[in-house]
Amino acid sequence: MIEIERKFLVKNDAFIDQSTTKKHIAQGYLNSDPLRTVRVRTKGDQAFLTIKGQSSASGLSRFEWEKEVAVEDAKALLLLCESGIIEKTRYEIYLGKHTFEVDVFHGANDGLIIAEIELETETELFEIPDWLGIEVTGDKRYYNSYLSQLPFSSW
Repeated sequence: MIEIERKFLVKNDAFIDQSTTKKHIAQGYLNSDPLRTVRVRTKGDQAFLTIKGQSSASGLSRFEWEKEVAVEDAKALLLLCESGIIEKTRYEIYLGKHTFEVDVFHGANDGLIIAEIELETETELFEIPDWLGIEVTGDKRYYNSYLSQLPFSSW
């Protein structure tokens, strides 16, 4: 499956009042090679193993495979991950026919807030909320695999 996603910085916390869900996420990387990242994630009372391929030249799309796994298995796999476990709170905001996922990072990435939106095509239009900041799609510094190795606090 090909994932088409755009990323933006967030200007303020106005999105919180618009959110419908809030979940804690812990994620780590069994492999952070940009050609094939292998991620394990707990998200609330669910857990997932995800493999992502290399991003396109624009940074908008890449192959993604994801499988739900038992939370206990994911927690065990997190112990095997590379150093730099990502901790964040995810808020979901529905706007028109789209969903924004806004991640508020904690720990070494505290202060960073990123919004992501998945699209059907790379040129699909969507409503831009007033809390959305500059676009960072394709900027590798904002990939979670990068943030696990070089956290926001070290920039």
